Amino acid sequence: MTQAQKGICAEPNIHALFLTFTVIDDDVQAMRVKLARTLDLFTYFDEEYYEAMVSGVLAIGTNYWYELYPDIIPKELAPFPAMNCDDRSAPNSPGDLFIQIKADRMDICYAIGIEIIQLFKVHVDLYEEVRGFRYLDGRDLTGFVDGTENPRGMHKFNVAIVGDDDPDFAGGSYIHVQRYRHNMTKWQLLPVANQEDVIGRTKADNTEYSSEKKMASSHAQRSILKDEKGNSMEMLRQGMPYGDMSVQGLFFVSCGKSPKPFTTMLNSMIFGDEEGIYDKFLDYTTAETGAAFFAPSTTFIKKQAKK
Repeated sequence: MTQAQKGICAEPNIHALFLTFTVIDDDVQAMRVKLARTLDLFTYFDEEYYEAMVSGVLAIGTNYWYELYPDIIPKELAPFPAMNCDDRSAPNSPGDLFIQIKADRMDICYAIGIEIIQLFKVHVDLYEEVRGFRYLDGRDLTGFVDGTENPRGMHKFNVAIVGDDDPDFAGGSYIHVQRYRHNMTKWQLLPVANQEDVIGRTKADNTEYSSEKKMASSHAQRSILKDEKGNSMEMLRQGMPYGDMSVQGLFFVSCGKSPKPFTTMLNSMIFGDEEGIYDKFLDYTTAETGAAFFAPSTTFIKKQAKK
């Protein structure tokens, strides 16, 4: 039986370290082995510091996948769907390897990160390092609760994990990441009532607007979608806020059994509906990076390391 990576459907943590690498070495077998050793690192720290609730995600960039595992390809593997319309964009940025480390202790995230850097240092360059954190009661830095529409309980696995329709990759997950930078000065100039209109939810108690009140341009309307049969197009969000006193934003991470919900959502946000009504939240936040990955099952990673 295939085993999904623990971090895909893990419960929220207090801290996160998001690492994106570009591969500079062509020793693919060494990389396969070290990917398996990374899983062992996650397991070691999870057992040694069980109170920290450690979890990790290891994902391979869609372009690098063809070098690393050229003989076996996930059915829906595709590049990041870069988009641009007027002053709204979802750029594609470098990313051959993505590692997400989460724990309830920042020192443990750091310790795991150092081990991973040492493990891969001759093979990769670190493209980006982002430290995420839980803000208040699970809110974005804009003050609104984040991930309200996330699936709960065992339904998370149905949404985020590939099933038997792609048996070679059952237990895997399609991962998309974007680093958004918020214009907090502009956002904070908006009265709370106007902020709520932009998001489509109340700020204090996180109540979704009724369908009659919700604007077509609200973030809730543009990012929560249904397919042609009226079924919800769900994804599991694992992102977290990041920032300091100068820069604030959201490191967005989506996990899905298919890349289609993410691509559909992004198109709805940037290009909008038939009348061109886009997500007004994009007037206050900008995606500065974007990359697509696939996180295979632990079973797949360990098997490929032995070849």
